[in-house]
Amino acid sequence: MTSTLVVLGAAPAGTEQLRSIVWVLLAVTLGALLSRIHGRLVLPTVVVEIVLGMVIGPEVLDIATVNQFIVFLANSGLAMLFFFAGLEVVEKHVPPREVARGSMGWGISLAIGLALGILLQGTGLDAEWWIVGVALATTALGTLVPILSDAGLLPTPLGRAILGTGVAGEFWPIVFISVFLTSAYGARAEVVLLVVFGMVVALGAWLALRARPPRLVRVLQETVRTTGQTAVRGSIFVLALLVYIAVEAGFEFVLGAFAAGLVVGLLLDSPDGEIVRLRLEGIGFGLLIPFYFVYTGMTFDLDSLLTAEGLALAGLFLALLLVTRGASALLWSREFPRRETLALALFGATGLPLIVAIVDIGTDRGEVSDAVAASIIGAGMISVLVYPFIATRLAAPFAGERPEEPADRGDTEY
Repeated sequence: MTSTLVVLGAAPAGTEQLRSIVWVLLAVTLGALLSRIHGRLVLPTVVVEIVLGMVIGPEVLDIATVNQFIVFLANSGLAMLFFFAGLEVVEKHVPPREVARGSMGWGISLAIGLALGILLQGTGLDAEWWIVGVALATTALGTLVPILSDAGLLPTPLGRAILGTGVAGEFWPIVFISVFLTSAYGARAEVVLLVVFGMVVALGAWLALRARPPRLVRVLQETVRTTGQTAVRGSIFVLALLVYIAVEAGFEFVLGAFAAGLVVGLLLDSPDGEIVRLRLEGIGFGLLIPFYFVYTGMTFDLDSLLTAEGLALAGLFLALLLVTRGASALLWSREFPRRETLALALFGATGLPLIVAIVDIGTDRGEVSDAVAASIIGAGMISVLVYPFIATRLAAPFAGERPEEPADRGDTEY
């Protein structure tokens, strides 16, 4: 620690690195403030964070540069982003019927997205077709939940359909890219390894749920409000362990992070786990995840986006998001009026965090050019600004609806 402080504080290069970290932390702080500075206009925080990253980065003011410490914290934030995606899958208790239908809809979206990816690559787009396809088939569930809650839509049938669509739009893209981004083995071996990895995760979750020694439970409860924070430390350990196992197996680390979210989500799925989730959110959403999005803005190719070709491509991707994810809403068209079905399509087409992560991974591997990445991310930013805004107004007349109580609730929750 002492040597690190000396390097950061004494050497000129260390001073530059520390200054960049301070600028990023300022952007992280301002991101939360500026997103809610206007009482009637609440902006998605992730969009503000990316824009602030652009401002302090080399494309605009050039007052902060990417260094090894920022990269490490950004990668930690990316891991936490997928970790919370796994937590959300468990926490939202989406009924199995909605999850199954959402998964069917995602399969339709993936087929459309891959077809569009092949078409675009055939016309000269500098990006691998399958990365474009899976990026178009994502949904920003974490971004939508607070919007749905504020609009009073969560407890409605439409809200449950959106959650089913969102869970599928987060879970399946992670599984898909974990297989296709693995290059150490053949495709068949990768699928087998993925199944084995899933079995290991499931076994670990089952053992953790079944084996709860009273002494250990007491320690967890006693330290949750003290400096011990055993449950929080244990959750971070599970995250690190499953990330390590996933990487050792040849998968992208995001699969391990997502699996850790599922395991920890099952363990914390009780009223006693609420305070632990809040502590984890403080670490994730308070520091590491916004750090990742500010870093994304710093490395964003703004010049390419602001060209006529870049803006046209971003507009095209924005429309393709609606076509790709909106098609899954047709599975609910017999249950909802046209306005609600269109609202579901718009909510499903809202995607940014996973788009950023998928495109970022693809860029690092040379599968997507910086210019195309900028247009896809730009389209994702516009989608979270525009699509939910329109969708909530289309769904407003139905916000007061409540789902019918089923006769038997024993098997209705996921």
